[in-house]
Amino acid sequence: MSIQNLSRAIAENTNLDAFALTFNVQQWETLAGYLQPIDASVGDVLIEQGTPDRSVFFIESGAISVHRVSSKEQMRLAVLTPGSVVGEGSFFSRQPHSANVVVTGAGRVWRLNAIRFAEMSNRQPNMALEIAMALGAVIAKRMAHRSKRVAVT
Repeated sequence: MSIQNLSRAIAENTNLDAFALTFNVQQWETLAGYLQPIDASVGDVLIEQGTPDRSVFFIESGAISVHRVSSKEQMRLAVLTPGSVVGEGSFFSRQPHSANVVVTGAGRVWRLNAIRFAEMSNRQPNMALEIAMALGAVIAKRMAHRSKRVAVT
């Protein structure tokens, strides 16, 4: 399964909190070996609020809704589109996810879990560092903009 569509989606993402990763074709192909492609259907739950899973999802196509549920209401925090990432907060913090992430437009996402990231860190440390820095930049951008602050998942 080719990762080039994800590469293109990330390169074309102009959102304020864009995931800025500039790998060459060979690096993208290497990265694909550490990721799990998922064909996502409308209604699929990628992340459940309160769960401790340490996975980050890279959105190739489709749309994703991020929302927080309280005892009184459900609040939509963000709608993410191709080239975006989600799950970065728990990936680094090891804390439970702060929101639900549900597919609202069918498409494909690529999942990187903590175990595969650790393997990449050992085998491809420069690539792992670039990914970590790009994810850290997404967190910083989301935290810097008050309206997006609660969307770090």
